[in-house]
Amino acid sequence: MALNPQYEMIGKGFVQQYYLLFDDPAQRANLASMYNVETSFMTFEGQQIQGSAKIMEKLTSLSFQKISRVLTAVDSQPMFDGGVLINVLGRLQTDEDQPHAYSQTFILKPIGNSFYVQHDIFRLALHDCL
Repeated sequence: MALNPQYEMIGKGFVQQYYLLFDDPAQRANLASMYNVETSFMTFEGQQIQGSAKIMEKLTSLSFQKISRVLTAVDSQPMFDGGVLINVLGRLQTDEDQPHAYSQTFILKPIGNSFYVQHDIFRLALHDCL
């Protein structure tokens, strides 16, 4: 497979759609269709999770109701299998908590004329917690 020349457009469009669903608690369950039943992996704050059911169990268990998010950068790269590597840098605030910087990395794997999230790594940028 060749490099996808539309990788930047795909990356930005995916991030916009993903956060539109994630940031609305009533819509968050719709993220399940973006993950594969067996071959999707997520690392959420160091916790390793595999498969869409377990990933959605984690995402729907998050207790905050309100998210305010500012994206600083969305960087994308094409992959040799036609997929797209996406790195997001931003700041988010949940409910009335203090805002925190975060990084999230996605690997979109091609499947037919679409993609699914093969890898998803999320980490708050907390430097004083070690």
